[in-house]
Amino acid sequence: MNRLLRLFPGARTANMPVQSGAYLLTISLGEKFAGSLRGKPYELPAGTYVYAGSANGPGGVAARVARHMRKDKKLHWHVDALTVAASEITAFAFPGGNECALVERLLGEGYEAPLPGFGSSDCRSCPAHLLRLQ
Repeated sequence: MNRLLRLFPGARTANMPVQSGAYLLTISLGEKFAGSLRGKPYELPAGTYVYAGSANGPGGVAARVARHMRKDKKLHWHVDALTVAASEITAFAFPGGNECALVERLLGEGYEAPLPGFGSSDCRSCPAHLLRLQ
């Protein structure tokens, strides 16, 4: 997490904004996670992952991050299964930001996409929106 704060010194970690923008979640998995993506099974080893998302609806980043933090929710997005299984989640807000720009920056700083297509089914430029430090 300290590495992310150095990469994005203006990121907000408290009092999420109600305006639209982008966010990063650090998702700590205490044990191996098994799931499926587009009907294909996958496994992620225990560790810390970074997910980039956007929030453009009512309540902005604050509402979306609050949803991600809840354990009792309908699983809608790829990342929902990970957030339910997570041992710890931290959020960073980027009011007016763009999730793909965050991914591009992280990829240039040694992060990789462990699961191509994860969280980016509507994106044509990113390999995934779930990353892990190499």
